[in-house]
Amino acid sequence: QVQLVESGGGLVQAGGSLRLSCAASGTIFSINPMGWYRQAPGKQRDLVATMTSTGSTNYVDSVKGRFTISRDNAKNTVYLQMNSLKPEDTAVYYCYARARSAASYSDYWGQGTQVTVSS
Repeated sequence: QVQLVESGGGLVQAGGSLRLSCAASGTIFSINPMGWYRQAPGKQRDLVATMTSTGSTNYVDSVKGRFTISRDNAKNTVYLQMNSLKPEDTAVYYCYARARSAASYSDYWGQGTQVTVSS
């Protein structure tokens, strides 16, 4: 089993920055990809950014140029640096990992961390 623990959410004014972290623990052979999704009130959970184990990234268009995903494979940790935050970035941010802990890959989710951007 794999556990994901997020940290770094909070309240920030528009234009500000936050950094999210997510550490995976448990019996892990590999994680590919790892990243972040978000869910605003009344909306579905959507992809924000993901990164493969070899460094390939994928961002939703609305955060390109403002958010940066990075990863420490040795620590099974992924980060999301969020700059120039906008009120529309307000959501619960969920860490996601597709991890292999036994014979096959499974999808894992963190508990979520609230990000609130005030105007």
